[in-house]
Formats: sequence, structure tokens, C-alpha cells
Amino acid sequence: MRATIGRMIEASGLTKHYGRTVAVDNLSFTVSEGRVTGFLGPNGAGKSTTMRMILGLDRPTSGDVRIDGEHYRDLRQPLRTVGALLDAKWVHPNRSARAHLSWLATSNKLPGTAVDEVLDLVGLTSVARKNAGGFSLGMSQRLGIAAALLGDPKVLLFDEPVNGLDPEGILWIRRFMHRLAEEGRTVFVSSHLLSEMSQTAQDLVVIGRGKLIYQGTVGDFIAHATENSVLVRSPELGRLAEVLSAEGAKLSQDGDGLQVSGMDSAEVGELAAAARITLHELSNHAGSLEQAFIQLTGGTVEYQAATEEGPTA
Repeated sequence: MRATIGRMIEASGLTKHYGRTVAVDNLSFTVSEGRVTGFLGPNGAGKSTTMRMILGLDRPTSGDVRIDGEHYRDLRQPLRTVGALLDAKWVHPNRSARAHLSWLATSNKLPGTAVDEVLDLVGLTSVARKNAGGFSLGMSQRLGIAAALLGDPKVLLFDEPVNGLDPEGILWIRRFMHRLAEEGRTVFVSSHLLSEMSQTAQDLVVIGRGKLIYQGTVGDFIAHATENSVLVRSPELGRLAEVLSAEGAKLSQDGDGLQVSGMDSAEVGELAAAARITLHELSNHAGSLEQAFIQLTGGTVEYQAATEEGPTA
């Protein structure tokens, strides 16, 4: 990894209008090198539009976004700086994996040896001569990643790279992104699979309705939006609840146990011991990325399901 961590992607006041619709609204954020940064937001939040503006595929209505200090359009050899996977099926179905990558290499003046290198890197050497139209979604994702890596870029953008993959494929992509970041590359990945992002990303950029909601580490995001609790089980649950409530703990039923907030496990254990209450379980429960995401983005979801209390406004 490089000695210093730099800001490889910088968006400033990024805005995109489609007629009267505001897809991205004065969005500013940075993405650092040597890190996997997750890009999260509800459907319709503006994630794909933002990625397209980073890559120069959509022109901002206002604002600016640069990669390593330059606009994408000004990069002399874009694939040597930025690799991207936005649509895994963007390959001619009658073209083999090798032919597709060879075409990209030739059109971008990249050495032909790079084709074999990236095929081996993503595990497609054995099917390199098969037509891409017959590839499974997982194989197509691997081919898309191979194309993104063709120019040995220092910045990589992936839009929903684990969509439709089986657990083995998801695990492979997760480990692969970690490896890329460890090499000092910048990895910016959009995904709606929050459980996966909690294991993949180190940093987050979270948006809702085109606006920035949060930027920082995954741990800080969870800590900011959720509260840690203690799960406790006991054959004397009623008496335990009285003891804990008297000391100011907040309690909620959790199956045959209690979720306790406002106290740590040591405090709960000491109070139970002082009252001579037997405990069968005493465990810390940290908030999850999913809980934090729902807590902070709930008001930015365009369409919400009705609750038991009635429809949302």
C-alpha cells in the first residue's frame, strides 16, 4: 500500500437534473485510495447517476467531479487510470471473453499480454474462448471485472457487482475487492446488499434523494445511528426486569429474554449478582449496518410500504 492516503475521487456540489426531476442534489464527497468505499442509498437515490457522472457518461447540470485531480474526459488513457463495471452484460453475446478483452486492449492501446493476465486473475482462462452470451451472471461479472482491470488502473468503480450471484461468487468478489484495496487502489462500490457491504466496505458514502446523508467509516455510521444492547436470559426474568428498570435500563422483550439498553453487560451482570438472580445468557449485541441504514435513510425512501398502523404519509 502507498505510504500516504490520497483522495482519488472528489465530487463538489455535484447536481444533475432531468427536466424537473432532481436526480443528484449538490452532492459533495471524497473517496480515498487504499480503501473499499461503499456507496449506499435507497433505490432512486442517485447512485447510478453519480457513477455515470464520475465516468463522464452523464454531464452534471452543475458542480464538478474529478479523478486524481482530473476530469474523466481529460484522461489521455482512461483505462490506465479508471476501471469500471456498470453493466456486466454489456458484451456482444457472440464474442468470446478473449475477443472482447482483446478488442478493448487494442482500442485503448494496451498490450495484448494484459488480456491473459486479467483472464487468469478473475479465473476465466478455461472459458476464454467461449461466447459471452452463454456465460452465467457470475461469469459475466468476472468478465466485467477483468475488463475493468485491463489497464491496471488505480481507481475502480463497481455498480452492484454481486447482483444475482451465489454465495461462492459473492465471497470471491468480496475478497477480490479487499485485495485490490490492499494493493493501494481506490475501490468505490455501489450495492443494496447491506449485510455484504458490512463485510466488504471500510468507508461509506450514503445518499438519499440525491443528497449526502453520511460520509465516514462503517463503524462510525453504525455507532451514530444505532444503540448497542445486552441480551439477557434468566429463569427469573420478571424479577430481573424490575431490578434493571429500577436502575434506569430500557427493556424490550426478545423471545424468552430481554434486550437491555442503557447499560453494558458488566453492569447487568453485577446487578443480577447483587440480587442473587441466576443468568442463563448475557451477551452484547452491536447495532447492524442494516439498522443504521434504515434509521438514517428511512425518510428519503421514495415509496414506502404501509405499516400495521396504516399507510405512510
